[in-house]
This record gives sequence, C-alpha cells and structure tokens, in this order.
Amino acid sequence: MIWRIRSKTRSIITTMASLRPSSVKLSPFSAITNSFTGFHRNWLSLRAEKLGRVDNAWLRLSPSLKEKSVLRLDAWIISAGHAQELKSFKIQNMSISDGRVDFFDKMKQRFLSFKKHKYMGEVEHFKTLAEVQSPKFMVIACVDSRVCPSNILGFQPGEAFMVRNVANLVPPLENGPTETNAAVEFAVKTLQVQNIFVIGHSCCAGIQTLMTMQDDENPSSIEKWVGNAKVAKLRTKEDANHLSFDQQCKHCEKESINCSLLNLLTYPWIEERVRKGTLSLLGGYYDFLSCTFEIWTLDFKESNAVSHGSKLSVKDRVFWC
Repeated sequence: MIWRIRSKTRSIITTMASLRPSSVKLSPFSAITNSFTGFHRNWLSLRAEKLGRVDNAWLRLSPSLKEKSVLRLDAWIISAGHAQELKSFKIQNMSISDGRVDFFDKMKQRFLSFKKHKYMGEVEHFKTLAEVQSPKFMVIACVDSRVCPSNILGFQPGEAFMVRNVANLVPPLENGPTETNAAVEFAVKTLQVQNIFVIGHSCCAGIQTLMTMQDDENPSSIEKWVGNAKVAKLRTKEDANHLSFDQQCKHCEKESINCSLLNLLTYPWIEERVRKGTLSLLGGYYDFLSCTFEIWTLDFKESNAVSHGSKLSVKDRVFWC
C-alpha cells in the first residue's frame, strides 16, 4: 500500500521538495505529511514522545536510525491517519477516469426518486408485498440489456415472477435441472401463477449463435445452452432457407419461443394445469428496431393432438404497434 502511495505522489513530493530551502532535508514522505498536517516534521517526534510511542531510548539513537524511524512514522501516518483523504482522492480519480462514480450517483438518484414517488406513495402495498407475493405472471425473458420486461411492459413490483437467461429458453424436462425450470417450478407450484409468458426479441445474439454454430466436440457454455433450441433451428432451415441470414434469425427467434412453450408441456405439473385451464402459456416477441410487440397464446387442444416436439398451434394472436 505504501509503495503505491509513493509512486502516485512522486511528482508532488518532487515539486514540494524543490520549493524548500536547500539546507532543509526532507524524507520522501515528509512533504506529504507536512502538507496534510501543516506542522513541521519535528512535531512528529515530540508528539510521539508525548503519546508514549517512543521511550528514552529514542534520544540515544544515532541520527541515521532516527531518520529511518521518522520515515516509518511518516509512512504509518499516511497509511493510517490519512486513509480517508487518500480514499477520497482515489474516488475522485475514478470519477474522472471512467465515470463509474457518476453512474452510481445516477443510480442513487433513481433509487431515491423511486422511494419518494413510488414506495412512499404506495407504502401499504409494499408492506403487503413484504409479507407475501402473489404474481399472476411468470415471465421468461432474455438477459439482453435492451429488453427488460418491466421497462417495456410496465410490470410493477409483485406483478410478475421473472427469470432471464440467454435467448429466453426453456429446456425440456429430460434435459435435467436448470435454474430456469427450478424457477418455473417455484412459480407454478408455490406461487400458483396463472400465466407463463415467454418473451423473445429481435437481434438476439443467442439465436445468432445457434444459427451459426457447428457441431463441435468441445462446445462453449453458450453453445451448450442454446443447443436447447436446436429444433427451432432445424425448423427454420426447413421453412425459411430461401431467406437472408437476418430474416432466418428473426424466424428462429419466434420459432424458439414456440419450442419453449412446447417444452413447458413436458413438465407434468404444467401440462395438468394447462389441461384444466388454470394455467395459460403465452409467447411474446419484442422488435426493438420498430418498437412493436406481438403476443399469442398456445392452443392446448390443438397442440395436444400431436406429440411433443411437433409444431404447436396458437390462438389470440395480436400485434401492438
């Protein structure tokens, strides 16, 4: 820590030392110490004696040893006595260098605005939420920073239980446990949501990876994950092979949503509720290039007439623009 301080303040020490008379000798740390405290360096020795930090043996030390002792004392004062000043100096530099502090200041202001205008205005509602949550929606969306469901669709605290992953995928039951199906299980069995809403979006990097990746003996973590939507890729190649790559990706983005809806039916406790009509499965597609939103509902009766993995039937398709 001390050597980092010395390296950062070398130019300051040199400048201050050049302003002192040549007859006065300073230790490398004295210029900093004196500039902070405003006292002559001899004050350090007197103060140390008064506090009992040195004994009479100090007076018998040779000048060279005294110099080394003062150096160590100076360093100790800098590292311990002026930690707050140095910390502030570091934070100021962070703000200048990369703006991180400015961004966190904006976050602070947003939070305080939320507290003042939202939380305090609905304090009883938030007290109720502190006791129990009963959302009507389970939302499965992409991790993409441009497609936050709460921002786009206006979900308020307590309205939607959410999980976000790369390319908004739901693996089938046979693929084993994941964070996504664990969240879905909690939402359905414990929270008893009435709707599961899978939301995809335009320009999805996860789908682009799916469309371009080749069979590999050592796939990356992303490739392993988006491999859950291989069926959507195959259907896209069948149905939209004549289209451009960008158009194929858009087709696959929507097809992967339908595959996830069908994959949800591989979970018996979901299929049972969908069959009884107590749970609805919905798909949504947000195109942020045109700021439009498309939504549809899985038609269980028609989809159930075919085996899992086949194309599903939808109903109540609407387009918001």
